[in-house]
Amino acid sequence: MISVIIPTYQSPEALDLCLRSAIQGQVEENQIIVVVDGFYDINKEILEKHAKSIDILNLEENVGTPRATNLGVFNAKYERIFIVNDDNVFPHRWDDILNKSYQPNSVISPNQVEPTPSMFPQFVIKDFGRDPKTFNLDTFWEEYANLLPKKDETGSTMPIFMSKMDYLKVGGWDETYPAGWVVDWEFFLKCQMNGMEMIREYSCPFYHFVSLSVKTEEQKTKARELEGQCHEYARYKWGNYIKNNLQNNLKFL
Repeated sequence: MISVIIPTYQSPEALDLCLRSAIQGQVEENQIIVVVDGFYDINKEILEKHAKSIDILNLEENVGTPRATNLGVFNAKYERIFIVNDDNVFPHRWDDILNKSYQPNSVISPNQVEPTPSMFPQFVIKDFGRDPKTFNLDTFWEEYANLLPKKDETGSTMPIFMSKMDYLKVGGWDETYPAGWVVDWEFFLKCQMNGMEMIREYSCPFYHFVSLSVKTEEQKTKARELEGQCHEYARYKWGNYIKNNLQNNLKFL
C-alpha cells in the first residue's frame, strides 16, 4: 500500500481531476492525503466530493509547499510514500506499476507528459489539454495503457515515490527556504549524497499541466524575485548554486 501526499493551494479544478484520476486509477485502496495549504473554503466542494476516499490535512493557514509536504509525509501511515503536485493527472493502474518498480534506497520519478516543450529531455511532449476543463482522462489512459516496463537513472524530477524512512533520513524538504523554488533540487541533491539511486520509470507517465494560473506582470516579477532569493539561499547554505545536469538530471554544486 502507498501513502500519497498531495499538497494543494488554490487550484480546485486541478485538484478535482488529480483526485479523480488517483482514486479511479488505483488498484488498491491506498491512503491519499490532501494537504490543504490554506484557503480551505476554495477547495471545500472538491474535498467534500472525494471525502470518502481521502484523508484531509487542513493546515488552516498558508505555510508553504516545503512544510506542507513534510507534514503530509509525517501523517503517512504506509512506508511507501508518493509525493504528487495537484496539477498532475495519474495514469491508470499507477499504484500497481509503482509497487512493481519499488526498491529500497531509491527515489523513483515517474516520467511526465507535458503539453509544451520542457527543460527535461526525458519528458513526453503531447497536448492532451492545457487545463482540467479540456482534458480527457479516458483518452489519456487509453494512450498509455500498455507501456512496457522501462527505467533508467535520469530521475530527480517530481513526482517522487520512495521510502518514508529514506525521506526522513535526508531531512525531507528544507522549510527555511523563502519560497518553494530550489527546495526539490536540494532534496534530490541530498538523496544523491546519501547514495540513493535516482530512477526514472517510463511505464507510469503522469500528465502535468505546467502552469494553470494566469499571473499579472506584478505577480510574475514577485515570483522571479522569490525564485532568485531561493537560489541565493541555496548558495548561502552550500557555498554554490545548485545546478541541474540536463543529460541525466543529477543535481550538482
